[in-house]
Amino acid sequence: MKGYSILLVALALTACATAPKAKVMQTSASGDKYRQVSAVSFKPVAQPVGLTIYADQPRQTIDGFGGSLTESSAFVLACIPAKDRQAILEELFSERGANFSMVRTQIGASDFSVEGLYSLCEKEGDTALETFSLDRDKEGFSKDRYPYIQDEHYDLYHLMKEVAAIKAAQKDPTYRIFANTWTAPAWMKDNGKYYERHGAYGRGGALLPQYYQTYADYLIKYIEAYKAEGIDIWAVSPVNEPMGNDGGWESMDFWPAVEAEFIGKNLGPSLKAKNLDVQIFGFDQNIFEMPPYTAAIYGDEKSREYTDGMAIHWYGSTVSCFPEVLDSIHNAYPDKRILHTEGCVDNLGLPAWGDVIQDPEGFKECCWFENDEFWWTKSATDWAYSTPWWPEWHPKYSPVHRYAQYILDGLNHWMTGYIDWNIVLDSLGGPNHVGNYAAAPVMIDYQGDKPRIYFTPYYYVLKHFSRSMRPGDIVLTMDQPEDSTLSICAVQKADGTIVVNVINTAEEARTIDLTLSGLSDKGDLYSAQVKLPANSLQTLCIR
Repeated sequence: MKGYSILLVALALTACATAPKAKVMQTSASGDKYRQVSAVSFKPVAQPVGLTIYADQPRQTIDGFGGSLTESSAFVLACIPAKDRQAILEELFSERGANFSMVRTQIGASDFSVEGLYSLCEKEGDTALETFSLDRDKEGFSKDRYPYIQDEHYDLYHLMKEVAAIKAAQKDPTYRIFANTWTAPAWMKDNGKYYERHGAYGRGGALLPQYYQTYADYLIKYIEAYKAEGIDIWAVSPVNEPMGNDGGWESMDFWPAVEAEFIGKNLGPSLKAKNLDVQIFGFDQNIFEMPPYTAAIYGDEKSREYTDGMAIHWYGSTVSCFPEVLDSIHNAYPDKRILHTEGCVDNLGLPAWGDVIQDPEGFKECCWFENDEFWWTKSATDWAYSTPWWPEWHPKYSPVHRYAQYILDGLNHWMTGYIDWNIVLDSLGGPNHVGNYAAAPVMIDYQGDKPRIYFTPYYYVLKHFSRSMRPGDIVLTMDQPEDSTLSICAVQKADGTIVVNVINTAEEARTIDLTLSGLSDKGDLYSAQVKLPANSLQTLCIR
Protein backbone atom coordinates (compact mmCIF):
# COMPACT_ATOMS: atom_id res chain seq x y z
CA MET A 1 0.00 0.00 0.00
CA LYS A 2 2.89 2.40 0.76
CA GLY A 3 4.40 2.01 -2.74
CA TYR A 4 1.01 2.53 -4.32
CA SER A 5 0.51 5.63 -2.17
CA ILE A 6 3.78 7.10 -3.47
CA LEU A 7 2.67 6.38 -7.04
CA LEU A 8 -0.68 8.08 -6.47
CA VAL A 9 0.98 11.16 -5.02
CA ALA A 10 3.40 11.35 -7.97
CA LEU A 11 0.56 11.06 -10.45
CA ALA A 12 -1.48 13.61 -8.58
CA LEU A 13 1.46 16.02 -8.59
CA THR A 14 1.63 15.75 -12.38
CA ALA A 15 -2.12 16.20 -12.70
CA CYS A 16 -2.13 19.25 -10.42
CA ALA A 17 0.81 21.21 -11.86
CA THR A 18 -1.77 23.99 -12.06
CA ALA A 19 -4.62 24.62 -9.63
CA PRO A 20 -7.16 21.80 -10.06
CA LYS A 21 -10.69 22.19 -11.37
CA ALA A 22 -13.74 20.02 -10.74
CA LYS A 23 -16.40 18.90 -13.19
CA VAL A 24 -19.66 18.65 -11.20
CA MET A 25 -22.64 16.33 -11.74
CA GLN A 26 -25.80 16.90 -9.72
CA THR A 27 -29.04 15.16 -8.76
CA SER A 28 -31.59 17.08 -6.69
CA ALA A 29 -35.14 17.11 -5.39
CA SER A 30 -35.77 20.12 -7.63
CA GLY A 31 -35.48 17.91 -10.71
CA ASP A 32 -31.81 17.46 -11.63
CA LYS A 33 -31.05 13.89 -12.67
CA TYR A 34 -27.32 13.37 -13.01
CA ARG A 35 -26.97 16.75 -14.72
CA GLN A 36 -23.73 18.64 -15.25
CA VAL A 37 -23.65 22.00 -13.44
CA SER A 38 -21.07 24.77 -13.12
CA ALA A 39 -17.48 23.67 -12.59
CA VAL A 40 -15.66 24.38 -9.33
CA SER A 41 -12.16 25.93 -9.37
CA PHE A 42 -9.58 25.39 -6.64
CA LYS A 43 -6.96 27.95 -5.70
CA PRO A 44 -3.73 27.74 -3.69
CA VAL A 45 -4.09 28.50 0.03
CA ALA A 46 -1.64 28.77 2.90
CA GLN A 47 -3.78 26.94 5.46
CA PRO A 48 -6.54 24.30 5.19
CA VAL A 49 -10.05 25.71 4.93
CA GLY A 50 -13.16 23.73 5.86
CA LEU A 51 -13.00 19.96 5.23
CA THR A 52 -9.61 18.58 4.17
CA ILE A 53 -9.04 15.62 1.84
CA TYR A 54 -5.68 13.92 2.47
CA ALA A 55 -4.48 12.51 -0.85
CA ASP A 56 -1.41 11.02 0.85
CA GLN A 57 -3.49 8.93 3.30
CA PRO A 58 -5.06 6.08 1.28
CA ARG A 59 -7.51 3.61 2.80
CA GLN A 60 -9.38 0.65 1.26
CA THR A 61 -9.79 -0.27 -2.42
CA ILE A 62 -13.20 0.00 -4.07
CA ASP A 63 -14.75 -3.28 -5.32
CA GLY A 64 -17.65 -1.65 -7.19
CA PHE A 65 -21.34 -0.79 -7.26
CA GLY A 66 -24.37 -2.45 -8.81
CA GLY A 67 -27.61 -4.38 -8.32
CA SER A 68 -29.00 -7.90 -8.29
CA LEU A 69 -30.13 -10.14 -11.14
CA THR A 70 -33.12 -12.07 -9.79
CA GLU A 71 -35.87 -14.19 -11.28
CA SER A 72 -38.37 -11.44 -10.44
CA SER A 73 -36.31 -8.92 -12.40
CA ALA A 74 -36.11 -11.31 -15.34
CA PHE A 75 -39.88 -11.80 -15.24
CA VAL A 76 -40.62 -8.07 -15.42
CA LEU A 77 -38.14 -7.64 -18.27
CA ALA A 78 -39.82 -10.54 -20.10
CA CYS A 79 -43.09 -8.55 -19.95
CA ILE A 80 -41.82 -5.66 -22.07
CA PRO A 81 -40.60 -5.38 -25.69
CA ALA A 82 -37.04 -6.52 -26.31
CA LYS A 83 -35.96 -3.03 -27.43
CA ASP A 84 -37.15 -1.53 -24.12
CA ARG A 85 -35.45 -4.29 -22.16
CA GLN A 86 -32.18 -3.70 -23.99
CA ALA A 87 -32.41 0.07 -23.43
CA ILE A 88 -32.88 -0.45 -19.68
CA LEU A 89 -29.95 -2.85 -19.40
CA GLU A 90 -27.75 -0.51 -21.45
CA GLU A 91 -28.61 2.34 -19.09
CA LEU A 92 -27.81 0.22 -16.05
CA PHE A 93 -24.64 -1.52 -17.28
CA SER A 94 -23.04 0.33 -20.19
CA GLU A 95 -20.50 3.14 -20.08
CA ARG A 96 -23.18 5.49 -21.39
CA GLY A 97 -25.30 4.86 -18.29
CA ALA A 98 -24.62 3.90 -14.69
CA ASN A 99 -21.97 1.36 -15.76
CA PHE A 100 -22.69 -0.96 -12.83
CA SER A 101 -19.59 -3.07 -12.22
CA MET A 102 -21.01 -5.67 -9.83
CA VAL A 103 -24.11 -7.85 -9.63
CA ARG A 104 -25.43 -10.38 -7.18
CA THR A 105 -27.58 -13.33 -8.23
CA GLN A 106 -29.50 -16.20 -6.69
CA ILE A 107 -28.61 -19.90 -6.80
CA GLY A 108 -32.01 -21.58 -6.75
CA ALA A 109 -35.08 -19.86 -5.32
CA SER A 110 -35.23 -16.69 -3.24
CA ASP A 111 -38.10 -14.53 -1.99
CA PHE A 112 -37.77 -12.67 -5.29
CA SER A 113 -38.62 -15.70 -7.35
CA VAL A 114 -41.98 -15.70 -9.11
CA GLU A 115 -43.19 -18.96 -7.57
CA GLY A 116 -40.22 -20.02 -5.41
CA LEU A 117 -39.64 -23.35 -3.70
CA TYR A 118 -37.02 -24.84 -5.98
CA SER A 119 -33.34 -25.68 -6.19
CA LEU A 120 -31.08 -26.71 -9.07
CA CYS A 121 -30.94 -30.33 -7.89
CA GLU A 122 -34.33 -31.62 -6.76
CA LYS A 123 -33.76 -35.38 -6.72
CA GLU A 124 -33.64 -36.49 -3.11
CA GLY A 125 -30.47 -38.31 -2.13
CA ASP A 126 -28.58 -37.36 -5.30
CA THR A 127 -25.30 -36.83 -3.50
CA ALA A 128 -23.38 -37.14 -6.78
CA LEU A 129 -25.50 -34.24 -8.10
CA GLU A 130 -26.07 -36.08 -11.36
CA THR A 131 -29.41 -34.31 -11.82
CA PHE A 132 -28.01 -30.81 -11.21
CA SER A 133 -29.19 -28.53 -13.99
CA LEU A 134 -29.53 -24.85 -14.93
CA ASP A 135 -32.85 -25.64 -16.65
CA ARG A 136 -34.82 -23.82 -13.96
CA ASP A 137 -32.92 -20.62 -14.74
CA LYS A 138 -33.62 -21.07 -18.45
CA GLU A 139 -37.21 -22.29 -18.72
CA GLY A 140 -38.96 -18.94 -19.11
CA PHE A 141 -42.58 -18.08 -18.28
CA SER A 142 -45.66 -19.36 -20.06
CA LYS A 143 -47.95 -16.77 -21.62
CA ASP A 144 -50.88 -19.05 -20.80
CA ARG A 145 -50.07 -18.69 -17.11
CA TYR A 146 -48.79 -15.12 -17.24
CA PRO A 147 -50.72 -13.21 -19.95
CA TYR A 148 -48.48 -10.14 -19.87
CA ILE A 149 -45.35 -12.08 -20.86
CA GLN A 150 -43.97 -10.94 -24.22
CA ASP A 151 -40.95 -13.23 -24.38
CA GLU A 152 -41.80 -16.69 -23.06
CA HIS A 153 -38.20 -17.85 -23.40
CA TYR A 154 -36.62 -15.10 -21.29
CA ASP A 155 -35.52 -15.94 -17.75
CA LEU A 156 -32.73 -15.38 -15.22
CA TYR A 157 -30.13 -17.15 -17.36
CA HIS A 158 -30.92 -14.93 -20.34
CA LEU A 159 -30.76 -11.81 -18.17
CA MET A 160 -27.30 -12.85 -16.97
CA LYS A 161 -26.21 -13.49 -20.57
CA GLU A 162 -27.49 -10.10 -21.78
CA VAL A 163 -25.68 -8.22 -19.02
CA ALA A 164 -22.49 -10.21 -19.62
CA ALA A 165 -22.71 -9.34 -23.33
CA ILE A 166 -22.95 -5.62 -22.57
CA LYS A 167 -19.89 -5.78 -20.32
CA ALA A 168 -17.98 -7.90 -22.85
CA ALA A 169 -18.76 -5.47 -25.67
CA GLN A 170 -17.11 -2.64 -23.77
CA LYS A 171 -14.25 -4.91 -22.69
CA ASP A 172 -14.84 -4.22 -19.01
CA PRO A 173 -12.42 -6.41 -17.00
CA THR A 174 -13.84 -5.16 -13.69
CA TYR A 175 -17.28 -6.81 -14.02
CA ARG A 176 -17.95 -9.16 -11.10
CA ILE A 177 -20.76 -11.55 -10.20
CA PHE A 178 -21.51 -12.48 -6.58
CA ALA A 179 -23.71 -15.59 -6.30
CA ASN A 180 -25.29 -17.29 -3.34
CA THR A 181 -28.15 -19.48 -2.23
CA TRP A 182 -31.02 -18.68 0.09
CA THR A 183 -31.08 -22.36 1.00
CA ALA A 184 -29.62 -25.72 0.10
CA PRO A 185 -31.97 -28.16 -1.69
CA ALA A 186 -34.67 -29.11 0.81
CA TRP A 187 -33.59 -32.75 0.97
CA MET A 188 -30.23 -31.72 2.43
CA LYS A 189 -31.87 -30.04 5.47
CA ASP A 190 -33.11 -31.27 8.80
CA ASN A 191 -36.71 -30.15 8.16
CA GLY A 192 -36.84 -31.28 4.51
CA LYS A 193 -38.40 -27.94 3.52
CA TYR A 194 -37.34 -24.72 1.87
CA TYR A 195 -38.89 -22.86 4.79
CA GLU A 196 -41.72 -23.33 7.25
CA ARG A 197 -44.04 -21.05 9.18
CA HIS A 198 -45.35 -21.56 12.72
CA GLY A 199 -47.74 -18.70 13.41
CA ALA A 200 -45.74 -15.49 13.48
CA TYR A 201 -42.44 -17.35 13.53
CA GLY A 202 -40.81 -20.22 11.71
CA ARG A 203 -37.48 -21.46 10.53
CA GLY A 204 -35.55 -22.26 7.40
CA GLY A 205 -34.06 -25.47 8.71
CA ALA A 206 -30.40 -26.40 9.04
CA LEU A 207 -28.02 -28.23 6.71
CA LEU A 208 -27.54 -31.83 7.83
CA PRO A 209 -23.87 -32.61 8.65
CA GLN A 210 -23.77 -35.55 6.24
CA TYR A 211 -24.50 -33.12 3.41
CA TYR A 212 -21.87 -30.45 4.16
CA GLN A 213 -19.63 -31.68 1.35
CA THR A 214 -22.57 -32.31 -0.97
CA TYR A 215 -23.69 -28.72 -0.47
CA ALA A 216 -20.17 -27.43 -1.19
CA ASP A 217 -20.20 -29.55 -4.36
CA TYR A 218 -23.61 -28.04 -5.23
CA LEU A 219 -22.18 -24.51 -5.12
CA ILE A 220 -19.23 -25.61 -7.22
CA LYS A 221 -21.54 -27.29 -9.75
CA TYR A 222 -23.25 -23.93 -10.17
CA ILE A 223 -19.96 -22.10 -10.67
CA GLU A 224 -18.79 -24.67 -13.22
CA ALA A 225 -22.13 -24.75 -15.05
CA TYR A 226 -22.19 -21.00 -15.58
CA LYS A 227 -18.52 -20.97 -16.47
CA ALA A 228 -19.32 -23.46 -19.25
CA GLU A 229 -21.91 -20.92 -20.45
CA GLY A 230 -19.25 -18.19 -20.60
CA ILE A 231 -20.19 -16.51 -17.33
CA ASP A 232 -17.60 -16.37 -14.55
CA ILE A 233 -18.65 -16.17 -10.92
CA TRP A 234 -16.37 -13.88 -8.91
CA ALA A 235 -17.50 -14.65 -5.36
CA VAL A 236 -19.95 -16.68 -3.26
CA SER A 237 -21.14 -16.77 0.31
CA PRO A 238 -22.20 -19.98 2.08
CA VAL A 239 -25.82 -18.79 2.34
CA ASN A 240 -27.87 -15.61 2.34
CA GLU A 241 -28.89 -14.40 5.82
CA PRO A 242 -27.61 -17.35 7.88
CA MET A 243 -29.47 -16.12 10.98
CA GLY A 244 -32.76 -16.71 9.18
CA ASN A 245 -35.88 -14.66 8.44
CA ASP A 246 -38.41 -16.29 10.80
CA GLY A 247 -39.32 -18.77 8.08
CA GLY A 248 -40.95 -16.14 5.88
CA TRP A 249 -39.32 -17.40 2.69
CA GLU A 250 -36.43 -19.57 1.48
CA SER A 251 -33.69 -19.63 4.10
CA MET A 252 -31.28 -21.89 5.95
CA ASP A 253 -29.84 -21.55 9.44
CA PHE A 254 -26.05 -21.45 9.36
CA TRP A 255 -24.70 -20.53 12.77
CA PRO A 256 -21.21 -19.00 13.18
CA ALA A 257 -19.32 -22.16 14.17
CA VAL A 258 -21.07 -24.18 11.44
CA GLU A 259 -20.27 -21.60 8.77
CA ALA A 260 -16.63 -21.50 9.86
CA GLU A 261 -16.42 -25.30 9.70
CA PHE A 262 -18.12 -25.40 6.30
CA ILE A 263 -15.76 -22.81 4.80
CA GLY A 264 -12.62 -24.29 6.32
CA LYS A 265 -13.29 -27.97 5.72
CA ASN A 266 -15.59 -28.08 2.71
CA LEU A 267 -16.11 -25.04 0.51
CA GLY A 268 -12.63 -23.53 0.66
CA PRO A 269 -10.66 -26.76 0.04
CA SER A 270 -13.11 -27.82 -2.70
CA LEU A 271 -12.70 -24.56 -4.63
CA LYS A 272 -8.94 -24.89 -4.28
CA ALA A 273 -8.96 -28.52 -5.43
CA LYS A 274 -10.96 -27.52 -8.51
CA ASN A 275 -8.56 -24.64 -9.18
CA LEU A 276 -11.49 -22.21 -9.22
CA ASP A 277 -10.47 -18.61 -8.57
CA VAL A 278 -13.66 -17.71 -6.68
CA GLN A 279 -13.67 -15.61 -3.53
CA ILE A 280 -15.59 -16.50 -0.38
CA PHE A 281 -17.42 -13.92 1.74
CA GLY A 282 -18.88 -14.93 5.07
CA PHE A 283 -21.99 -13.83 6.96
CA ASP A 284 -24.24 -11.96 4.44
CA GLN A 285 -26.71 -10.37 6.83
CA ASN A 286 -27.26 -7.22 8.92
CA ILE A 287 -24.18 -5.30 10.06
CA PHE A 288 -24.88 -5.12 13.79
CA GLU A 289 -25.14 -8.93 13.97
CA MET A 290 -21.78 -9.54 12.27
CA PRO A 291 -19.28 -9.85 15.20
CA PRO A 292 -20.04 -13.49 16.17
CA TYR A 293 -19.48 -14.54 12.55
CA THR A 294 -16.19 -12.70 12.17
CA ALA A 295 -15.01 -14.11 15.48
CA ALA A 296 -15.85 -17.68 14.44
CA ILE A 297 -14.73 -17.51 10.81
CA TYR A 298 -11.58 -15.46 11.28
CA GLY A 299 -10.84 -17.16 14.58
CA ASP A 300 -10.48 -20.50 12.82
CA GLU A 301 -7.17 -20.83 10.97
CA LYS A 302 -8.58 -22.75 8.01
CA SER A 303 -11.74 -20.74 7.46
CA ARG A 304 -9.79 -17.50 7.77
CA GLU A 305 -7.37 -18.70 5.11
CA TYR A 306 -10.18 -19.25 2.61
CA THR A 307 -12.36 -16.22 3.47
CA ASP A 308 -11.75 -12.95 1.63
CA GLY A 309 -14.18 -10.82 3.60
CA MET A 310 -17.63 -10.35 5.07
CA ALA A 311 -20.82 -9.60 3.16
CA ILE A 312 -23.28 -7.26 4.85
CA HIS A 313 -26.88 -5.99 4.52
CA TRP A 314 -28.38 -2.72 5.74
CA TYR A 315 -31.71 -3.84 7.24
CA GLY A 316 -30.60 -3.30 10.84
CA SER A 317 -31.41 0.41 10.65
CA THR A 318 -32.82 3.06 8.33
CA VAL A 319 -30.53 5.73 9.79
CA SER A 320 -27.14 4.14 10.56
CA CYS A 321 -24.46 1.99 8.94
CA PHE A 322 -23.25 1.02 12.45
CA PRO A 323 -19.83 2.67 12.00
CA GLU A 324 -18.55 1.39 15.32
CA VAL A 325 -19.14 -2.21 14.18
CA LEU A 326 -17.51 -1.65 10.79
CA ASP A 327 -14.50 0.06 12.39
CA SER A 328 -14.05 -2.65 15.01
CA ILE A 329 -14.19 -5.44 12.42
CA HIS A 330 -11.70 -3.68 10.15
CA ASN A 331 -9.34 -2.87 13.01
CA ALA A 332 -9.37 -6.48 14.17
CA TYR A 333 -9.02 -7.94 10.66
CA PRO A 334 -7.47 -5.24 8.42
CA ASP A 335 -6.56 -7.72 5.67
CA LYS A 336 -10.22 -8.68 5.09
CA ARG A 337 -12.85 -6.80 3.11
CA ILE A 338 -16.38 -5.68 3.99
CA LEU A 339 -18.75 -5.66 1.00
CA HIS A 340 -22.40 -4.64 1.05
CA THR A 341 -24.38 -7.23 -0.93
CA GLU A 342 -28.06 -6.42 -0.32
CA GLY A 343 -30.20 -3.42 0.52
CA CYS A 344 -33.55 -2.07 -0.66
CA VAL A 345 -36.56 -0.02 0.37
CA ASP A 346 -38.17 -3.13 1.78
CA ASN A 347 -41.58 -1.89 2.95
CA LEU A 348 -42.00 1.12 0.65
CA GLY A 349 -44.46 3.47 2.38
CA LEU A 350 -46.71 0.89 3.95
CA PRO A 351 -47.98 1.32 7.51
CA ALA A 352 -47.00 -2.18 8.66
CA TRP A 353 -44.60 -4.91 7.56
CA GLY A 354 -46.21 -7.26 5.06
CA ASP A 355 -49.06 -4.93 4.01
CA VAL A 356 -49.73 -5.13 0.28
CA ILE A 357 -51.22 -2.26 -1.68
CA GLN A 358 -53.35 -3.80 -4.41
CA ASP A 359 -54.68 -0.50 -5.73
CA PRO A 360 -52.06 2.26 -5.96
CA GLU A 361 -54.71 4.59 -7.46
CA GLY A 362 -56.44 4.48 -4.10
CA PHE A 363 -53.24 5.10 -2.19
CA LYS A 364 -51.94 8.26 -3.83
CA GLU A 365 -50.88 9.90 -0.58
CA CYS A 366 -48.14 7.30 -0.28
CA CYS A 367 -47.75 6.04 -3.82
CA TRP A 368 -44.15 5.63 -4.97
CA PHE A 369 -44.57 4.92 -8.68
CA GLU A 370 -43.79 7.91 -10.93
CA ASN A 371 -43.81 10.11 -7.84
CA ASP A 372 -40.34 11.57 -7.23
CA GLU A 373 -41.49 13.35 -4.08
CA PHE A 374 -41.94 10.03 -2.30
CA TRP A 375 -38.27 9.18 -2.74
CA TRP A 376 -36.95 12.56 -1.55
CA THR A 377 -39.11 12.92 1.59
CA LYS A 378 -39.51 10.87 4.76
CA SER A 379 -42.18 8.64 3.25
CA ALA A 380 -40.62 5.17 3.33
CA THR A 381 -40.84 2.55 6.05
CA ASP A 382 -38.96 -0.70 6.66
CA TRP A 383 -39.66 -4.11 8.14
CA ALA A 384 -39.32 -2.90 11.76
CA TYR A 385 -41.23 0.39 11.45
CA SER A 386 -44.43 -1.04 12.94
CA THR A 387 -42.69 -3.16 15.61
CA PRO A 388 -41.56 -2.21 19.13
CA TRP A 389 -37.96 -3.25 18.34
CA TRP A 390 -35.30 -0.54 18.28
CA PRO A 391 -37.63 2.34 17.24
CA GLU A 392 -34.68 4.75 17.18
CA TRP A 393 -33.10 2.66 14.41
CA HIS A 394 -36.20 2.35 12.22
CA PRO A 395 -38.02 5.67 11.75
CA LYS A 396 -39.54 6.78 8.45
CA TYR A 397 -36.90 7.95 6.01
CA SER A 398 -36.18 9.44 2.60
CA PRO A 399 -34.89 6.67 0.30
CA VAL A 400 -32.56 9.05 -1.54
CA HIS A 401 -31.07 10.27 1.73
CA ARG A 402 -30.74 6.77 3.12
CA TYR A 403 -28.95 5.46 0.04
CA ALA A 404 -26.49 8.32 -0.26
CA GLN A 405 -25.72 8.63 3.45
CA TYR A 406 -25.39 4.89 4.02
CA ILE A 407 -22.99 4.46 1.11
CA LEU A 408 -20.90 7.52 1.94
CA ASP A 409 -20.74 6.69 5.65
CA GLY A 410 -20.06 3.02 4.91
CA LEU A 411 -17.15 3.86 2.60
CA ASN A 412 -15.70 6.11 5.29
CA HIS A 413 -15.84 3.11 7.64
CA TRP A 414 -14.12 0.54 5.40
CA MET A 415 -16.94 -0.75 3.20
CA THR A 416 -15.54 -1.64 -0.24
CA GLY A 417 -18.67 -1.42 -2.38
CA TYR A 418 -22.44 -1.58 -2.58
CA ILE A 419 -24.74 -4.05 -4.40
CA ASP A 420 -28.43 -3.16 -4.40
CA TRP A 421 -31.23 -5.73 -4.45
CA ASN A 422 -33.39 -6.36 -7.59
CA ILE A 423 -32.37 -4.20 -10.56
CA VAL A 424 -35.95 -4.10 -11.93
CA LEU A 425 -39.39 -4.75 -10.40
CA ASP A 426 -42.99 -4.02 -11.33
CA SER A 427 -44.85 -0.91 -10.20
CA LEU A 428 -45.91 -2.54 -6.90
CA GLY A 429 -42.44 -3.87 -6.08
CA GLY A 430 -42.85 -7.46 -7.26
CA PRO A 431 -43.55 -10.08 -8.38
CA ASN A 432 -42.74 -11.87 -5.19
CA HIS A 433 -44.10 -15.25 -4.16
CA VAL A 434 -44.33 -14.36 -0.46
CA GLY A 435 -45.63 -10.79 -0.70
CA ASN A 436 -42.69 -8.87 0.82
CA TYR A 437 -42.61 -6.34 -1.99
CA ALA A 438 -39.74 -3.88 -2.31
CA ALA A 439 -38.39 -1.06 -4.44
CA ALA A 440 -35.93 -1.26 -7.33
CA PRO A 441 -33.85 1.29 -9.26
CA VAL A 442 -36.20 0.69 -12.22
CA MET A 443 -39.92 0.01 -11.70
CA ILE A 444 -42.22 -0.86 -14.59
CA ASP A 445 -45.96 -0.92 -15.15
CA TYR A 446 -46.20 -3.38 -18.04
CA GLN A 447 -49.98 -3.94 -18.03
CA GLY A 448 -51.03 -1.15 -20.42
CA ASP A 449 -50.68 -0.76 -24.16
CA LYS A 450 -47.17 0.57 -23.65
CA PRO A 451 -44.89 -0.09 -20.65
CA ARG A 452 -44.40 2.80 -18.24
CA ILE A 453 -40.73 2.67 -17.24
CA TYR A 454 -39.78 4.63 -14.13
CA PHE A 455 -36.17 5.23 -13.10
CA THR A 456 -36.61 5.98 -9.42
CA PRO A 457 -34.67 8.92 -7.93
CA TYR A 458 -32.44 6.58 -5.97
CA TYR A 459 -31.30 5.05 -9.26
CA TYR A 460 -29.49 8.32 -9.91
CA VAL A 461 -27.79 8.05 -6.51
CA LEU A 462 -26.38 4.68 -7.55
CA LYS A 463 -25.42 6.16 -10.92
CA HIS A 464 -23.38 8.89 -9.21
CA PHE A 465 -21.41 6.33 -7.23
CA SER A 466 -21.02 3.69 -9.93
CA ARG A 467 -19.79 6.12 -12.57
CA SER A 468 -17.42 8.02 -10.31
CA MET A 469 -16.03 5.34 -7.96
CA ARG A 470 -14.72 2.50 -10.06
CA PRO A 471 -13.16 -0.82 -9.01
CA GLY A 472 -9.55 -0.19 -8.01
CA ASP A 473 -10.10 3.39 -6.84
CA ILE A 474 -8.73 4.13 -3.37
CA VAL A 475 -10.82 5.70 -0.60
CA LEU A 476 -9.01 8.66 0.94
CA THR A 477 -8.90 9.87 4.52
CA MET A 478 -10.78 13.15 4.93
CA ASP A 479 -12.31 15.37 7.58
CA GLN A 480 -15.98 14.71 8.28
CA PRO A 481 -18.63 17.38 8.84
CA GLU A 482 -20.24 17.75 12.25
CA ASP A 483 -23.58 18.56 10.61
CA SER A 484 -25.63 15.36 10.22
CA THR A 485 -27.32 16.74 7.10
CA LEU A 486 -24.01 16.48 5.23
CA SER A 487 -22.25 13.27 4.20
CA ILE A 488 -19.10 13.18 2.08
CA CYS A 489 -16.45 10.75 0.83
CA ALA A 490 -13.44 11.01 -1.50
CA VAL A 491 -11.55 8.50 -3.63
CA GLN A 492 -8.44 8.75 -5.80
CA LYS A 493 -7.97 7.09 -9.18
CA ALA A 494 -4.74 5.66 -10.54
CA ASP A 495 -4.19 8.78 -12.68
CA GLY A 496 -4.37 11.05 -9.63
CA THR A 497 -7.93 12.27 -10.24
CA ILE A 498 -9.80 12.83 -6.98
CA VAL A 499 -13.56 12.21 -6.88
CA VAL A 500 -15.76 13.61 -4.14
CA ASN A 501 -19.39 12.63 -3.57
CA VAL A 502 -21.38 14.80 -1.14
CA ILE A 503 -25.05 14.98 -0.20
CA ASN A 504 -26.88 17.88 1.43
CA THR A 505 -30.11 16.53 2.96
CA ALA A 506 -31.15 19.89 4.40
CA GLU A 507 -34.06 21.91 3.04
CA GLU A 508 -31.80 24.88 2.44
CA ALA A 509 -28.77 25.45 0.24
CA ARG A 510 -25.33 25.81 1.80
CA THR A 511 -21.73 26.34 0.81
CA ILE A 512 -18.88 24.20 2.08
CA ASP A 513 -15.13 24.69 1.82
CA LEU A 514 -12.97 21.80 0.58
CA THR A 515 -9.20 21.64 0.84
CA LEU A 516 -6.93 19.25 -1.07
CA SER A 517 -3.82 18.21 0.85
CA GLY A 518 -0.99 15.82 0.04
CA LEU A 519 -0.98 16.36 -3.73
CA SER A 520 2.77 16.99 -3.71
CA ASP A 521 5.78 16.62 -1.47
CA LYS A 522 5.93 20.43 -1.27
CA GLY A 523 2.92 20.58 1.00
CA ASP A 524 0.81 22.56 -1.48
CA LEU A 525 -2.79 23.13 -0.48
CA TYR A 526 -5.73 23.96 -2.75
CA SER A 527 -9.15 25.09 -1.60
CA ALA A 528 -12.54 25.73 -3.19
CA GLN A 529 -16.05 26.69 -2.17
CA VAL A 530 -18.68 24.16 -3.20
CA LYS A 531 -22.29 25.31 -3.46
CA LEU A 532 -24.80 22.62 -2.56
CA PRO A 533 -28.47 23.21 -3.40
CA ALA A 534 -31.11 22.03 -0.95
CA ASN A 535 -31.76 18.29 -1.10
CA SER A 536 -28.98 17.52 -3.56
CA LEU A 537 -26.22 15.05 -4.32
CA GLN A 538 -23.08 16.18 -6.13
CA THR A 539 -20.11 14.38 -7.68
CA LEU A 540 -16.94 16.46 -8.11
CA CYS A 541 -14.31 15.03 -10.46
CA ILE A 542 -11.18 17.00 -9.58
CA ARG A 543 -8.23 17.05 -11.98
